[in-house]
Amino acid sequence: MRLACASLVGFASLVSAFALGCSGGGSSSGFGPEGSSSGSSGSSGASSSGFGGSSSGSSGSSGSGAGCADSAKLVYVVSEENGLYAFDPAALKFTSKGTLSCPAGGATPNSMAVDRHGTAWVNYSDGSLFEVSTADASCKATSCVKGQGGFTRVGMAFSSDSAGSEAETLYVVGIDGVGSGQGLGKIDLKTMKLTKIGDFSGSLRGQGAELTGTGDGKLYGFFTTSPASLAEIDKSTGATTTPKSLSGVSTGLAWAFSFWGGDFWFYTSGGIEASRVTRLKAATDQSLGVALADVGGFRIVGAGVSTCAPTAPPK
Repeated sequence: MRLACASLVGFASLVSAFALGCSGGGSSSGFGPEGSSSGSSGSSGASSSGFGGSSSGSSGSSGSGAGCADSAKLVYVVSEENGLYAFDPAALKFTSKGTLSCPAGGATPNSMAVDRHGTAWVNYSDGSLFEVSTADASCKATSCVKGQGGFTRVGMAFSSDSAGSEAETLYVVGIDGVGSGQGLGKIDLKTMKLTKIGDFSGSLRGQGAELTGTGDGKLYGFFTTSPASLAEIDKSTGATTTPKSLSGVSTGLAWAFSFWGGDFWFYTSGGIEASRVTRLKAATDQSLGVALADVGGFRIVGAGVSTCAPTAPPK
């Protein structure tokens, strides 16, 4: 998620906005990584804090996603500079997959989700949506109906419909600005209808967030509080439980996050400097620390991880 602000010191008004109402189906586009399969990952046990994947396995397997290509088990990120990268959290390595050349005029990438077939759905600041190949960053245009349900800017992610299910749903969060949002919604990719589910609860009510989903049917939000917060989201109501304050972490002006290997990975930039990666070791000791101080000179505005990704730490 990238916010266009009048000042990089404070969070001023948004310059651009987008809305989402999309057409086209990732599963039939042929845009998935070569050799990818349609499996999704298996269940994971929550830690005592309410966060994290399975800590039992040292295998890092993804359950029913075991037949997925290795490329579908990575995290993918999109940069403000139009770059698409694969991120291997186990090696802390970013690999360029190409430069997006989607016909979006002067609009810039804003947010991204990756489906279980390995297709990236990239949102731009003008509201357009493209299907992007995670193999070579090539684009396929989609038609969009903007402003459904009053949702303008969104954070987005896929989550499997239940643990081990091959079915998944695209969830979105309406974002009006830092600290301001419209709660949770979902998009039916068959009808292209956006349905509002409900606002977040407690101290997170009315907040904006980026999303990440898992193959075991869970959905989490990275919230624009100060400091930033992490919370699991009830997909049927939007309610949030046991928010965790991420001490020392600010979403900044460019932010995204993903769940991989039982842990949470946060990508943040104040707006000028390159993004850094902060890791919450939710599967083990719950420690929070910087994994990479500089991802390589670019700013990450969207991250997506398919439901093929491992829910347990690798060996």
